[in-house]
Amino acid sequence: MTDFQTRDPLSPAFWDERFEKQFTPWDQGGVPARLRRFVADSPALLRCLIPGCGSAYELVFMLDHGWDATAIDFSPGAVAAARAQLGERAGRVVQADFFAWQPAAPLDLIYERAFLCAMPRAMWPQVAQRWAQLLAPGAMLAGYFFFDDNAKGPPFGMSRETLQQLLAPHFECLADEAVDDSIPVFADRERWMAWRRRAD
Repeated sequence: MTDFQTRDPLSPAFWDERFEKQFTPWDQGGVPARLRRFVADSPALLRCLIPGCGSAYELVFMLDHGWDATAIDFSPGAVAAARAQLGERAGRVVQADFFAWQPAAPLDLIYERAFLCAMPRAMWPQVAQRWAQLLAPGAMLAGYFFFDDNAKGPPFGMSRETLQQLLAPHFECLADEAVDDSIPVFADRERWMAWRRRAD
């Protein structure tokens, strides 16, 4: 069992320590199938933000397909791991606080993968509010949402009802699909979902 000094997932040191000790059970090591299809099926090249990007395999995939994508993480360890994937495009990974970062131009999409569930439950309303602030009406929030009732985390799971309460004031759900290539920590407990920002 790995011994960790930091236990607060709101601290960058929590994540730095796990990257340093190569304890990253949330890391798929590649790009999940449903995102591959989402990118391939997109009728336009999107400007996308990936918050809490970890190793940022998805960023590489999006950039390879011509998207204007940026990944952010507040953990120096995560940023270093992500930049190692990017080579000459390493500048597309920014060390930043999601709640303070500002896009240079309006976003078309925020991609969710293990960011919300990395946050303690008390932070979820702030995350949902920030998503709504960053996305104009018609823009999309899409990705993987983790449903579980285990009290401990991360990952911190939620109920469908909780997610609906969080997002329904600002977003309309357009897709809710089963996932068949989850890694063990998320297996049978995540769904691919796409939400469109409503007009306020």
